[in-house]
Amino acid sequence: MILANYQQDYSPVGHSLGLSSIIAILPLLVLFVLLGVVRMKAWLASLISLVVAVVLAVAVYSMPVADALNSGLLGAAFGFFPIMWIVINAIWVYNLTVETGHFDVLRRSFASISDDQRVQAIIIAFSFGALMEALAGFGTPVAISSVMLIALGFKPLKAATVALVANTAPVAFGAIAVPITTLAGVTGLPVDDLGAMVGRQTPVLALFVPLALVFIVDGRRGLRQTWPPAVVCGVSFALFQYLSSNFWSVPLADIIAALASMLAVLAFTRVWHAEETYQESREDDGIDDGIDDSNGGVLSGARGGSRGPQNPDGAPDAEGGESVETRLPTRARATTDRDTHDSPLDVFRAYAPYLAIIVVFVLATRVPAITGKPPAGVGASGTGLESVTRIVNWPGLHIFKPNGDPVATTFKLNYLSAAGSLLLIAGLISMVLIQVGPRRALRAYGRTLDQLKFAVLTVMLVLGLGYIMNESGETTTLGLWVAGAGGAFAFLSPILGWLGVAVTGSDTSSNSLFGALQITAAHQAGLSPTLMAAANSSGGVLGKMISPQNLAIAAAAVGFEGREGILFRRVIVWSVVFMLFMCVLVYLQSTPVLDWMVVSTSATTP
Repeated sequence: MILANYQQDYSPVGHSLGLSSIIAILPLLVLFVLLGVVRMKAWLASLISLVVAVVLAVAVYSMPVADALNSGLLGAAFGFFPIMWIVINAIWVYNLTVETGHFDVLRRSFASISDDQRVQAIIIAFSFGALMEALAGFGTPVAISSVMLIALGFKPLKAATVALVANTAPVAFGAIAVPITTLAGVTGLPVDDLGAMVGRQTPVLALFVPLALVFIVDGRRGLRQTWPPAVVCGVSFALFQYLSSNFWSVPLADIIAALASMLAVLAFTRVWHAEETYQESREDDGIDDGIDDSNGGVLSGARGGSRGPQNPDGAPDAEGGESVETRLPTRARATTDRDTHDSPLDVFRAYAPYLAIIVVFVLATRVPAITGKPPAGVGASGTGLESVTRIVNWPGLHIFKPNGDPVATTFKLNYLSAAGSLLLIAGLISMVLIQVGPRRALRAYGRTLDQLKFAVLTVMLVLGLGYIMNESGETTTLGLWVAGAGGAFAFLSPILGWLGVAVTGSDTSSNSLFGALQITAAHQAGLSPTLMAAANSSGGVLGKMISPQNLAIAAAAVGFEGREGILFRRVIVWSVVFMLFMCVLVYLQSTPVLDWMVVSTSATTP
């Protein structure tokens, strides 16, 4: 049955963008209140917010009920494939290493760099997480970094918080720079110009993120004692992300920056050691929903003495169980891990799955004969890995903009080239390298699906919510209202990207949603289209940590499904502070103060 066409109206309330925006933002407000204030489980909060979006789409935006529900189905399908398809296979690869004991070897290898958890947070959550973001994206670095930190002794919610905050600066160039290439596609601006401009924004953010991670782990004392490796990590990552995005390769920017920062910290820790080390062991994983955990437990330092649990701001800490924090002089450090000596073959096998991921992704994305070309549109054929890719019109969904132009409602089935499929291939190769049989691998896959079931449900609901808002016109209402700010739009521009990622969980989706709107507003305000388009992506990376999709993935990874509201409250301040920092940076780049940083382009927009 073919449903009636739906034509969007961006100002349905009194023909006013302002009044319509008050209505359009309600689903997001409901979602964030339910998560952050009511502390509701993410899947339930997402379901309620989705219902609100449907009601508003039908009652206010005059969208047919069938179209609203069908838009939600399209979003839910996208939430599973390609997004959760990536996460499922990434966690499966990780679970294979756990089953065989190779993850313990990997953990000991990272621990050998430093047994100080503040340094481990920098290396694993930021540098190694950036490498995972570069290769897969879509929640993979949060999931893998979280479980690696737990294996090193971090409390689960602290591990998830660190992983979420770390997953910022690398996001714009994640999944081999898919957000940038998508932004180029919707704006008509050159990929190299957009990549270079983003590469003059997110590296500035990267200077501060490692310092934030140290603060999350150990508060002001952590900053005072371990700022040197944090600065080394941030500066090396920022420098190489800038160099790669501006002069070498936009798609490889994160890979180069991640490897450079890891090597820099490794070299630095060979000659530098903190005055005392920080380690935290968990005696009880129970969590009190209403109380933050930070650096809690009994302190035993070189100078002796002890004190009660403390948060970074000095407030008492009481995460539902006890935690013991030990501080010892550097020379006295010794752990059971150091007494275990892994053979070179064991170490190779521990790293083999991740090496396989790198090789598979590089071959699949950088070798033209393998990569091929994707189909140009519905019904077309591709080459290489894209030869089996199909782009189809979503059945029964026919939506048009107010000017009569159709809204794209297609679904891409890239069975082989999808990042999740490449991770699956890397996992199959890893089975051979780490010697896992098919039956054991299948059991691990089943456990992975069970582990992620609520995360999958949450992500599908959130993407359903996002698509209903997009297709009904609610999201564009918000964007047009913000775009009407004139010259002040330079300050507000990153907020659009932040909002888009907070809803969809994807910088790629946010760029697709708001990219064209950004350059339209830029022309109206006399601003640089390249700067405004890049600001959408750079601002978007800071919405990643508060997106229900990422919150659900992080909570599932650390075994605390349903505790997403706690994570939301722990990261919302970091998200807002960094977002405001990006707003100020972009605004200054639009003025004579920093306009020398702006990439000039002669390209015209469609």
